[in-house]
Order: sequence, then C-alpha cells, then structure tokens
Amino acid sequence: MRTSHVLLVGAVCSAMAMLISSSAKGNDGKKEPDKSCHLSGALATRLITAGEGADRDAEYYLVSLGAVKRQAGKTLLVLKDKYAPGLVSLGDFSHVMVFYWCDKNDTPEKRSFLQGYRRGKKDPLTGVFATRSAVRPNLIAITTCRIISVTGNIVEIDGIDAFDDSPILDLKPYIPRNDSFPDARIPVWVQ
Repeated sequence: MRTSHVLLVGAVCSAMAMLISSSAKGNDGKKEPDKSCHLSGALATRLITAGEGADRDAEYYLVSLGAVKRQAGKTLLVLKDKYAPGLVSLGDFSHVMVFYWCDKNDTPEKRSFLQGYRRGKKDPLTGVFATRSAVRPNLIAITTCRIISVTGNIVEIDGIDAFDDSPILDLKPYIPRNDSFPDARIPVWVQ
C-alpha cells in the first residue's frame, strides 16, 4: 500500500512538472522555474493540493536513514539495508559528519527556545543560532567522527554525542579543504 502511494505521488509530481513545462513554453518563450514536486507522502499530497498558495517553507519531509547504536563497547551508525549502497567509498575517508535528530529532546518548550545564558554562565545572553545546543527550533545536530570501519550497512565510529537510537538524517564525508577554516574567528566566551 505504501509503495503504491509513493508511486501515485510520483506520478502526480511528474504530471505537474509536465504541465508547468508546457505552460512555460506558451509564455512568450520565457521559461518559468521548475516547480515540480520532489517529496513523497502526506506532505507532498498536501502541498500539491494547496497549489501555488502553499507555504513551502513551513515543513520539510525527512527520513531516518538508521540509528546510532552502542554495542559491546562500540559506537555504530546502523543504516537501514536499503541505504547501504550509499556507503560505498565512505571508508576511504578518515572522518564522517553525522547529522542526526535529537528526538529525545523534542518538546514544544525546547523548540521555542531562542535566547538564554550558557550553562552556569551569567554573560553573554546568547541566541540559539550562536550555540551548538540541542535545544532549538529544529533538533538537528551534527558531529564529526573518526571512521573506524565501514561494513555492509554499518559504520563504526570512535564515538558521538548522540543518545542511543538517535535517528540518523545524513552522513557526509569530512573534507578538510571544505570543512576546516584555520583562520575562523570565535568569540572569547566560547574559548
């Protein structure tokens, strides 16, 4: 049933893309941006139904690729089997950036937090986007970890600051030329 729903949404998205493309050609030769749907599930259906009036910034559709697991003294990123092909060549890198969801921290109060003082500190008042706090509007966290091994659907890492069973949202290889800035500036209160 779920597969047929995804196929139906995909067909609707394709049909919308064709309609938009054909209407763009009839608009004095000016091509309009592609507004085709790249989502699936209930959110895609709601956006398609809402049409041009939809607030496309209101929600996004994320999937859990797997979960953080701690077993026998090891820290593992265990992906669902269907995502295992995405791990090919990840083991060629020394480090991976793990994006995960702080699901055990999810409350309306914590999501509404925008400013506060760092633990036990009186100054300065800090906005949430100037912190790495897990208390924030979107509970997305990122940690760079050393890769020990990649086998099948499992990445063994040296450790992570995530809770056991935290959902994994994405993995990206750490690339020093892109991800390291030796001249980066940080405020004194972080040092």
